Amino acid sequence: MKALKNIFVGFLVSFIGSIPLGYLNVIGFEIYSRLGMNSLVFFLLGVIFVEMFVIYFTLIFAKQLVNNKKLMKIIDFFSVFFLLILGYSFYASSNQTVEQQGILEKYAMYSPFLIGVFLNCINFLQLPFWTGWNLYLMNGNHISIVNKLKQYYIAGTLFGTFLGMLTLVLILNMLSQNTTSFSKYVIPVVIPSFFVILALVQMGKVYKKYYQKKIKI
Repeated sequence: MKALKNIFVGFLVSFIGSIPLGYLNVIGFEIYSRLGMNSLVFFLLGVIFVEMFVIYFTLIFAKQLVNNKKLMKIIDFFSVFFLLILGYSFYASSNQTVEQQGILEKYAMYSPFLIGVFLNCINFLQLPFWTGWNLYLMNGNHISIVNKLKQYYIAGTLFGTFLGMLTLVLILNMLSQNTTSFSKYVIPVVIPSFFVILALVQMGKVYKKYYQKKIKI
């Protein structure tokens, strides 16, 4: 019973967590629209391969990571610049001529699995996400990580992430096919704007987390 509960909780958290647009979902959409379903599947497998290790180690070291305020602060600040760099990369690629290569074309020689592994390795946003969730779930006794039970939880999270990202990519593809304006402006306008908005939201979180309390005091 505990194993099934771990699978369900892990699936629910990761499925819902993967639905909000993130840069991996956006790149997954680009891979699917240009390279097809097989490439998307391998890309997602690369993503969850890295996530498997992230979830495992944040399960084991969740409390230590939360208490390491200096490390968490570095991650929070870096994530702002990371999102802005991604937004600029998509904007710059949209202004290239036909003879020039776009973002995905530069990496087309590599396996989509390796692209997923690499991009998720530099996805620092997932560290505070999984640290916070795992700590909350463990403290609330919503999951059990004794012995092999943690493996069931991790399996649930990986399946939830895979299915959640796949669902969102297919929805984005459907929108792009049915809406000409969406397809026309998605790379030069929508995607860069989305990353800028994400960066601004992250900046707001950083401000509230590290500076708002000091000002009030």
